[in-house]
Amino acid sequence: MLPPKSPLQILRSADLRPTRQRLSLAKMLFDECDQHVTADWLYNKALSNGVSVSLATVYNTLNQFTKKGLLRHIIVDSNSSYFDTNTNHHHHFFFEGTGQLKDIPSDVIKIHGIPLLPDGATIDRIDIIIRVR
Repeated sequence: MLPPKSPLQILRSADLRPTRQRLSLAKMLFDECDQHVTADWLYNKALSNGVSVSLATVYNTLNQFTKKGLLRHIIVDSNSSYFDTNTNHHHHFFFEGTGQLKDIPSDVIKIHGIPLLPDGATIDRIDIIIRVR
């Protein structure tokens, strides 16, 4: 197993300029095991760690990280969206009472009977969210 990359290595590998704020947010996201975070959660964690950052900067950084493939954006519904540090293909349980996401390995779910795609379209990915109580 390879040792984990530092936040600086992660940003450089994604061709992102390693600003102080990006480095701080990357450390909070990637220094732990895979996690599902909201922008509000990351913003509050940054503030509690003494990182001076605006909520807009947190959103912008999460979106930049997603665009560069460092995160996966999971939209649960019109009011709930999460950023997943596990970018490998997988699905999720969503616990409606707590708002928590839990990974489901992709090989556990088998998909059959996909409708014909429109002409010229290709499947990018299939995301399954199973809502539980």
